[in-house]
Amino acid sequence: MNQTQTTGALTIKLIVLAIGALLLFAPFLFQDVRSLEVAARICIFIVLVASYDLLIGYTGIVSFAHTMFFGFGAYGAAILLKGMGPGWTPVILGALAGVGVSLVFAIAIGLLSLRVKAIFFAMITLAAASVVLVLVSQMSSLTGGEDGITYKAPDLFKPATKLLTDDEGKVVRLWDVRLNGKLAAYYFVFLTSLILFLLMLRFTTSPLGTVLKAIRENEQRAEAIGYRVVAYRTFVFCLSATMASLAGTIYAVWLKYTGPDTSLSFAIMIDILLMVVIGGMGTMWGAVIGAVLLVLAQYYLRDLMGAASEAMAGIPVLPNLLAADRWLFWLGIIFILLVYFFPKGIAGTAMDKGAAK
Repeated sequence: MNQTQTTGALTIKLIVLAIGALLLFAPFLFQDVRSLEVAARICIFIVLVASYDLLIGYTGIVSFAHTMFFGFGAYGAAILLKGMGPGWTPVILGALAGVGVSLVFAIAIGLLSLRVKAIFFAMITLAAASVVLVLVSQMSSLTGGEDGITYKAPDLFKPATKLLTDDEGKVVRLWDVRLNGKLAAYYFVFLTSLILFLLMLRFTTSPLGTVLKAIRENEQRAEAIGYRVVAYRTFVFCLSATMASLAGTIYAVWLKYTGPDTSLSFAIMIDILLMVVIGGMGTMWGAVIGAVLLVLAQYYLRDLMGAASEAMAGIPVLPNLLAADRWLFWLGIIFILLVYFFPKGIAGTAMDKGAAK
C-alpha cells in the first residue's frame, strides 16, 4: 500500500483507536449505570459483528445462524451458573460447552451445506437457527423457556465487592468512581472482548486470511490452484461460531440473565447485519464503527428525538414528526442515507476515498 493509499485507512484506524480509548475509560468518563451498560454492549457486539464479518465480508458466506452460536455460549454459562452457583468453574465450563456445541453445529452445517449455492445455504442456516430458538423456548426445565434464566455472576463482579479499601475499610474511589465489583465486571467484558477482537484482526492479516479473500473473490480459481475451498470455508465457519459463542458467554456473565430475546432472537441477527453494512464488510475496523453507531442509536436516538420534539413545540408538524415514538422510522432513514453515501460502509468507503485515484 503506497503513501496515498494509507490516508483513508489511517483515518479509520485513528477513529477506532479513539473509540477504544473511550471504551477503556468509559467507567470514569460516563458514570451513570445506563452509559456503562451501553459501553459493555458495544464491546460485546464488536466481537459479535467482527466474527460475522469473517463469514460475510472476508469469505463471502451469508449465514443467518450467527445468533444461534451466540446463544449457545450464553446458555452454556447461564445453565451452569444457575446449577453450580456463582464461580469461575461454571463460567469456564459453560464457555467450553458453548464452544463445543457451536463447533458441532458449525461442522455439520458447513460440511452438509457449503457446497450448495449461497441462497440455499442461507436458508439452511435460517432454518437451523429457527429450530434452535423453538427448542430453547420449549425446553423450560433446562433453559427457562420464554422466561429465560436468572443467576448470579462470580463474586468478584458483585457490586458489594471491594477491589481496594482504605484504612477505614471503605472502598477506594478513583476519580470519584468506586473500585468495586461492577467496575471489575466491566473490565472483564472490555479486556476479553479486546483479546478476541485482536485475535480475529491478526487472523485476517495472516496468509490464511488472504486465502479466504481469494475464495471470496473467485471460488473456482482458488479451487483450480489447489485450495480445498470447502475445507477452508468450513474452518472459517467454525472459527466464526467459536468467537460468537465466546461473546455470548461474556454477555451472559455481564447481564446475569439469559433468555431467547437477549441471545437467540432474529432481531439480534438483523442488528448484526446492519452493523456490518454500516461499518463496511471485509474490514475489522468497520465492525467497531458499525457496532458503536447502531448501539448508540438504539439507546439514545429516542431520547434525542424527544428532546428535539419538545424544543420545536411551537412549530407546526415538526414536533409530531420528531416524536420519540417515531425513532425507528428515523433510524431507517439514517440507515438508507448511510448506505447511499457510503456504499461500501463507512470504513470501506473512507479507505477507498483515501486510495490513489
